[in-house]
Amino acid sequence: MEYRKLGTTDIEVSVMALGCWPFAGGVVWGEQDDGQSIATVHAALDAGINFFDTAEGYEEGHSERVLGRGLAERRHEVVVATKVSPNHLTASGIAAACEQSLENLQTDYIDLYQIHWPNHEIPIEESWRALEGLVASGKVRALGVANFASVDLADLVSLGSVASNQLPYGLLWRAIEFEVLAQCRERDVGLVCYAPLAQGLLTGRYASTDEVPDGLARTRWYAGSRLLAKHGEPGCEEAVFHALAGVRAVSERVGTPMASVALAWVRQQQGVTSFLVGARNPEELAWNLPSLDLQLDSATVAELEQLTQPVKQSLGQNVDMWFADSRMR
Repeated sequence: MEYRKLGTTDIEVSVMALGCWPFAGGVVWGEQDDGQSIATVHAALDAGINFFDTAEGYEEGHSERVLGRGLAERRHEVVVATKVSPNHLTASGIAAACEQSLENLQTDYIDLYQIHWPNHEIPIEESWRALEGLVASGKVRALGVANFASVDLADLVSLGSVASNQLPYGLLWRAIEFEVLAQCRERDVGLVCYAPLAQGLLTGRYASTDEVPDGLARTRWYAGSRLLAKHGEPGCEEAVFHALAGVRAVSERVGTPMASVALAWVRQQQGVTSFLVGARNPEELAWNLPSLDLQLDSATVAELEQLTQPVKQSLGQNVDMWFADSRMR
């Protein structure tokens, strides 16, 4: 396993992190067995993964509670990241949310505490000073954000040290390449990537859009007419599946699964600190591990980018995966 420094901190995280949203089950992920989730945590630890990401907002803390149980005897080995919800970004709301997350996680400190989404109704300085107070008290080691685009990130870095920005990034979601990626590189803000496998699309799991569950087909890849979609856009389903056919051909030529090719591409991007993989059981986690040994040559990297360029152009600079009226500035 490769480990990288998180921003300008002294915290080292595995380049592959375990995203724990699936542990929450619920509307998006469906029924999930807590025992399988805990087994996945143990399998990740055994594979050398030391970075685990969750949030208070994942089914009202259920993901945090499951992760806390999974790490009970090995907390000292890991870097735990969680997130405070945008409706809790007042000073008092942050303090209460942190206490609840600490209780859920069965720990007395959080390694990386992140703002989950911007809230433009609450002054960012109020939120950030409250978060810095948690660092001063020893309850938090480092501070980061998630889903901050260029304007919000610029406002924030003027206030203090931002360890990381967690954003969607992968072959089928390259919106951060227009502005935010370069900004993170310039400011030494570690980039933590979520949805690098496009919620299963880049595993080859789905032969057509009809096979994608409604809970996942809410994003802007898909038509706004899908049952749970709220973006109102036409989507780019044809371009997505055309690109997937090309990625599949590349993976067959390389002799490794599509998922490994997609994850290796993300891992090799300059500025990426870590990428999240979601797994509901140890078997799903194991599917992702071979990507760590795959090194793509420059010609293959360029080919993959050309294949997915039409999707990038169709989706544009809006980094928000779910809404046309972006929650990010």
